[in-house]
Amino acid sequence: MNIFGIGLPEMAVIMIVALLIFGPKKLPEIGRSVGKAIRGFQEASNEFQNEFKREAEQIEQVVKTTAELEPKKIEAAQPQQDTVNSSQNS
Repeated sequence: MNIFGIGLPEMAVIMIVALLIFGPKKLPEIGRSVGKAIRGFQEASNEFQNEFKREAEQIEQVVKTTAELEPKKIEAAQPQQDTVNSSQNS
């Protein structure tokens, strides 16, 4: 078991030190607070990832739309260029 690079023996030492510092009555309260903080960080991280994915999908859609429209613009502009070129050659 390895959480945040901390193995089981290190966790046991940390728990014993916490128990000595805070006492058995405060330890559950501190554990709840830490759990809530970790949960909050996870939710914020998930929200950031979801927002990033939405933005990436929007950008991808814009790129696809632009890629589809660009050849049509080029084709529409080509007859105009042919008309301009033939007028200049005359």
